[in-house]
Amino acid sequence: MRMPDANQYKSPGWQRFFAGLFIGALISWGVFLMIYGILQDQQIKTIVKQKNQIENLSQEIALWKNNIEELNKEKEHDLMVQAIKVKIINGERYKLDSYSSYLIQEGVKEEIEHLVSKDIYDVYKTKDLLKKAIENKNYEINKMKYTVEVHQVLFYTTLSIELKIKSAKNDM
Repeated sequence: MRMPDANQYKSPGWQRFFAGLFIGALISWGVFLMIYGILQDQQIKTIVKQKNQIENLSQEIALWKNNIEELNKEKEHDLMVQAIKVKIINGERYKLDSYSSYLIQEGVKEEIEHLVSKDIYDVYKTKDLLKKAIENKNYEINKMKYTVEVHQVLFYTTLSIELKIKSAKNDM
């Protein structure tokens, strides 16, 4: 193998070339480190700022949750029955017209109208009594007697009751 001549690298042209490469590499490395450092500082500032925002928002959320829970507890005690809604689900079976269905619905509403403006929890506690009060009454329409069976009761600010009609003759 042939060794390059050492005098070739001693010439001033090559020495300037390699010195320029070395100095250029140092300068570019320095510029890279400076730009990288500046970008990292910006990233650190952004992360710290976001952490502070997250902490502040977490505290706000905790405060809102506490306030809402307190309000819900207060409002839970204040919920009252404001309206009564009665629906007959099998009126077609007995071929009742809308007026007859309306009369039965109004009869049931009159039977339980005292529940309006009562606390929902208190009404819920007396649901069995409510059911028996509705089912024990006979409704006479067009010379036919009907009884009702409570199918479903929903307790909220509107007391919703679904009824099934039965002929009073079938029960005797």
